[in-house]
Amino acid sequence: MAYWLFKSEPSVWGWQDQAAKGDMGEEWDGVRNYQARNFMRDMAIGDLGFFYHSQKERAIVGIVEVCAEAHPDSSTDDERWECVDIKAVRPFKEHVTLDDIKADPRLGDMMLVKNPRLSVQPVTKNEWQIVCGMGQTDPA
Repeated sequence: MAYWLFKSEPSVWGWQDQAAKGDMGEEWDGVRNYQARNFMRDMAIGDLGFFYHSQKERAIVGIVEVCAEAHPDSSTDDERWECVDIKAVRPFKEHVTLDDIKADPRLGDMMLVKNPRLSVQPVTKNEWQIVCGMGQTDPA
C-alpha cells in the first residue's frame, strides 16, 4: 500500500463535499500538472491519502482511499490528463496544520514541506504514521 496527499481549496471542494459522495467516491479531476498526474498513475485501489484543505486553513482534515485507478479525466477532452477516484474514509479528530507539520523535525523532508504547491503528492509510511498520530486518528 502507498500513501498520498490530495490538496483542495475547501471553497471549491472540501471535506464535507468528499464525505457526501459516500462509497462511490468522486473523480479527483482538474489536475493539470504532469508530476501530480504521474503520481495518480502510480496509485492503486486501496491506497490511502490525506485530504488537505489548502488556502486559509492549510490543514490535513481527513483520510481518503483510492477507489478507482487512473483513467481519463472527464473534465477535459485532452488525452494527456488522467485522474483517480477517491472516497472519504474518516475525518481527522484533530486537524493537522501545515505549521504543525513544519514544526515537527521528523517531517522536515515531507514533500508538503519541500514542495507545498503540488496538489497531489506521495507520503512515506513513516510520515503517514506521524501525521495520523498528531491528528489523533487511526492510520489504518
